[in-house]
Amino acid sequence: MIGAGNRATWSYGPYALQHPDEIQFIAVAEPDAERRARFASYHDIPAEMQFASWEELAARPQLARAAINCTQDRTHYASTLALLRAGYDVLLEKPIAPTRAECIALVEEAERLGRLLQVCHVLRFTAFFTALYDIVNSGRLGRIITIDHRENVSYWHMSHSFVRGNWRNEALSAPMILAKCCHDLDILVWVMQQRVKRLSSFGALTHYRLESAPAGAPARCTDGCPVEATCPWYAPRLYDADIHRRSQLEPFKAHGFMLTAADMFNTLPEDRWEKLKTSPYGRCVYHCDNDVVDHQTLNLEFEGGATCTFTMHGHSDREGRTLRWDGTRATLYGDFSEGRPFSLRIVDHGSLQEEVIHPTGEDGGHGGGDFGLMRDFVKALNGERTRHQTTARVSLESHLLAFAAEEARATGRVVEM
Repeated sequence: MIGAGNRATWSYGPYALQHPDEIQFIAVAEPDAERRARFASYHDIPAEMQFASWEELAARPQLARAAINCTQDRTHYASTLALLRAGYDVLLEKPIAPTRAECIALVEEAERLGRLLQVCHVLRFTAFFTALYDIVNSGRLGRIITIDHRENVSYWHMSHSFVRGNWRNEALSAPMILAKCCHDLDILVWVMQQRVKRLSSFGALTHYRLESAPAGAPARCTDGCPVEATCPWYAPRLYDADIHRRSQLEPFKAHGFMLTAADMFNTLPEDRWEKLKTSPYGRCVYHCDNDVVDHQTLNLEFEGGATCTFTMHGHSDREGRTLRWDGTRATLYGDFSEGRPFSLRIVDHGSLQEEVIHPTGEDGGHGGGDFGLMRDFVKALNGERTRHQTTARVSLESHLLAFAAEEARATGRVVEM
C-alpha cells in the first residue's frame, strides 16, 4: 500500500482483512508515522517492510505482485511511473494524474511495459450503477435521447475537501471536475457504450470567496465569529469540538473524515478546539486559499446523437448522485444518495406503469463499490475477465472529458473530442 490515509485504511485495506485468501498487504509506504504504524498494525506488517516514502519502497527489489497507490493527486504520476518500472501491477486511486500529458504518459508506459494499470473508478462496481447499465443496455428505455446527471456535493463535504482541505487548490491537487467527477464521466461513457463527440461547459467559484464573508467574520472560526450560530460551515460545530453537540458527526463518520482530517479526530472532543486553532479545517470558508469551482455544468453530445447535461455543485443538503434518463420507450429516475435507500424508478411510456428497484450490494464504501473494485482487481491479477473490468486506457476517456470541460469553461468554446 502506497499512501495509508483514508482510502487505504478504511476503503481498501478492510477487504484484505476480510478476504486474506485473496489478497494480503505485506508492505506500506506512508510519510506520516502515525498513519504508517496504524496501517501496519492492522495488517501485521513488520518494521522492515514499513517505508517512510514511496521512493524508498520503489527503490527496493520488487516486494510483491501488485501495489495500490493511494497517494495525493500530485504524487500519482511520479510514484506510479516508478512502481510500473519496478515491476508492479498497479491499482491507482483516481484521478490518474492532474494533467492531460501525465495521464496519457502513464497509460502508454503501462502498455509499453505490459503492466496492469487500473483506476479506482469504484462506481462501476456498485449494484446501483450495474443495474443502471443493465436496464439501459437491455433496451427497455428504448433509444436514449437525453440524460440529466447531477453530482450533488453536500455543503459540509464541499467545505471539508474543496474549500479547507486537500483538494481546494488546483495547483495542489487537480480541477474539481477531474478530482470529483471522473467517476461520473466514466459511468456515462460506460453505460452509453459510446464516446462523447463534443462538449461545452460553464462554472465558477461563486460563493466560497472573500467577498461573500459576513461582516466581521474572522480568518478562523475559533477567533470569535459573529455569525457562528447561523453559519452552516462553523468548524467547531461541524467537527464536534463542542462535546455537547453530537448530531453533526454522522456525515463525517460516513465518509471516514472523523478518522483522517489532519488526524484531528484522533483527539478527544474537548481537545479539538485547540486543533482547530491551527488546522486548515478551522479556517473560515471565506478566508481560504481555495480556487476550484463550487459549481460547474457540462453539455455533452454522444456519437449516437444523445445529449447529456451534467451538473456538479457544492451546495447540496445531502451527498450523492441523482439522475434521469429519457429514452423513446421509458424514463428512468435514479437516486444514489447517502442516508436513503438507493432507488431506480422506471416509468413506461404509453401505459405509465412504474417499477421501482432498490439495488442492494455488499458492505463497504460507495455503495459496495470499494469492495467490488478490490475483488475485480484480484481477478484481473489472476487473468480473469469480468463485465465491469476496465483498463487505464478506458479510464483515460473520462479524464480527457474532464480536461476538455475545463478548456471549454475557461474559453467559452465548444470542444470537439
